[in-house]
Amino acid sequence: MPAKKAKPPIATSDWRADLLAEVRRLILAADPDMIEERKWKKPTQPDGVPTWSHAGIVCTGETYKQVVKLTFARGASLPDPHRLFNASLEGCTRRAIDLREGETLNVQAFQTLIKAAVSENLRIADSKVAAKTKTASVKLLTGGNPQIAKAEGDVPVQAYIAAMPGWKRHLGERLDRLITETAPHVRKAVKWNSPFYGVEGQGWFLSFHVFTRYVKVTFFNGAALKPMPPGSTPKSGDNRWLDIHEADKLDETQLKRWIKQAAALPGWMGK
Repeated sequence: MPAKKAKPPIATSDWRADLLAEVRRLILAADPDMIEERKWKKPTQPDGVPTWSHAGIVCTGETYKQVVKLTFARGASLPDPHRLFNASLEGCTRRAIDLREGETLNVQAFQTLIKAAVSENLRIADSKVAAKTKTASVKLLTGGNPQIAKAEGDVPVQAYIAAMPGWKRHLGERLDRLITETAPHVRKAVKWNSPFYGVEGQGWFLSFHVFTRYVKVTFFNGAALKPMPPGSTPKSGDNRWLDIHEADKLDETQLKRWIKQAAALPGWMGK
């Protein structure tokens, strides 16, 4: 009777575990002060999901059958010129990188992204401390809208945003960033307890206002935008608006298109 062939050894390596180990090494090399934890146990990761934090969560590493998902807690606020983010692109806050077996991660771009995420966490942590001081005497009006004195410039706009309650503050920061990036020569002011954005000599093209359940973004010449923002009434004239609720997925691409169009059109010339 012929001898039985020995069975090949069972592979003990898992490409996902190996990839997570490499990601961990890159993260700790990018920021030696990073804190490592495991949270949120799940069937595929019974010991918990690897979580890296510095002044707040930077990113997590989840394993699935086909991908390793690296989710950045504030990814929507981070510059990503190399387009590493390829998942969770529609959310208001998070962005993710899905890595598949055999794919190569751009090490330099990834570590730059990690450093940017830490910087954003530190910036927000500092702004929260500053906001507690600045907003101590800010009164919230009906619906939680901050009462800020009428004034020109970025300072009153930032005071308004810092006083926006709860999730709306982050949305206000995001809106301000998108507007400033898309219309870099924008003029700012607070009028009637709302931030206003305009172009010198052309008038105001956009404003936003806090309500109880949403933030209303108004384009003063919105009827001329393509496509028109969805909000209107029979008495709204040329105004069109977008109501953003906490759970809404903000389409940044479409919003930037509206901002770019609106900034190039004649705006509202009111005082």
